[in-house]
Amino acid sequence: MSRRKRSRTFPQTLAVCTVSVLFVAIALFGLYRCFSQPLTLPDETGQPDGVQTEDPGTVSDPTEDTAAADGRKEDFFTILVSGLDDENGGSDTNMLVALDAAGGSINVVSLPRDTLLNVDWTVKKLNNAYHHGGIDGTMAHVSNLLGIPVDFHVAVDLRAFVELVDAIDGVDFEIPVDMDYDDPYQDLHIHFQKGMRHLNGEEALQVVRWRQNNDGTGYATADIGRIGTQQAFLTAVAQQTLQLSNWDKIPAMAEIFQKWVDTDLKLSNLVWIGEQALTMGSENIAFHTLPGDGAGWYKGGSYYVLDPEATLELINTYCNPYTHPLTLDDMDILVP
Repeated sequence: MSRRKRSRTFPQTLAVCTVSVLFVAIALFGLYRCFSQPLTLPDETGQPDGVQTEDPGTVSDPTEDTAAADGRKEDFFTILVSGLDDENGGSDTNMLVALDAAGGSINVVSLPRDTLLNVDWTVKKLNNAYHHGGIDGTMAHVSNLLGIPVDFHVAVDLRAFVELVDAIDGVDFEIPVDMDYDDPYQDLHIHFQKGMRHLNGEEALQVVRWRQNNDGTGYATADIGRIGTQQAFLTAVAQQTLQLSNWDKIPAMAEIFQKWVDTDLKLSNLVWIGEQALTMGSENIAFHTLPGDGAGWYKGGSYYVLDPEATLELINTYCNPYTHPLTLDDMDILVP
């Protein structure tokens, strides 16, 4: 089994793994309120190694001047949640979590892996950002693209997925379509009928990995359709994880978190995030996708090309940490 063939099966699966584990962390650490410490903004440390700021198409800090001039909303933080695939050696999936503790909401925005970036690399896709600066580089490029700071990161290994779902005794989930797929090269067989089903870890992994059937039928909108299924799955995970009845599952959750998650958030910060999430409830956790064209082209290559106006509206509505609205001049969206 080649690394190339294996890596092609995982795009977007990491999103579900990553944010699911984040919800487990919220439920886990939110129960220990006596260790709570509110988040504070990280110190400005400049750009990561290998990321230049003077040339067109590279990363700068788009928020430095506006932050000083107009300030930020109270208790509003952004967290980049990335999925790490050891088979591919990088981050193939990214989501931006906007935590509005004062407003009582959490919004999770999926960042499609093929999103076109204004960079000087040959393949200008977001999923290449990790190879051009690691997690710090990915944070900086997302910040530059959307015109907002990315305050913290949570990186999760794909192998946490099965363990996570099993730790919460499976997930009740409405499978949106009939799934009938076989890949003998990887011993992968996905066969589910549309409808409600209680999924264990292995079954859940198959559902979120599914792209198309043996006869070529699949989601009408390809990976964007799959993102929709994954976001629905994350909603189900959130509803079943953010419950005090999961108290007896804390040891297993803690082991998974410590084993597979890397973050620059402190334990006391995670406790505070947990308090906010438990207070808000899963009904105040919403999922979105950066708006754009999944069939876009740029210089002969296939990309997910963002819709600038729609992206601006989405970020201003759900992810803008500033007290003033952003404009397109704050963003660096490359339009073919």
